[in-house]
Amino acid sequence: MADKVQKVGLQREKGYLYYLDKQGDISKAKMARGGKKGGKPSKVEKTGITREEGYLYFIDKQGDVSRAKMARRKKKK
Repeated sequence: MADKVQKVGLQREKGYLYYLDKQGDISKAKMARGGKKGGKPSKVEKTGITREEGYLYFIDKQGDVSRAKMARRKKKK
């Protein structure tokens, strides 16, 4: 299913969204809740991962960077 790309062991805080940004580093942003706006993103960890096309990159439950092959639909004629 998913392959580990890099072990980081990131400890997550509640109320924040963690993701892999365009530079390949892990960033976090405050989640919008109950009409309140979210916060600006800040870098958490520098990883420098280069993405391959056709894969979805995410931070798994262990706090490591993983990837999974994206399911693509066939084009309609």
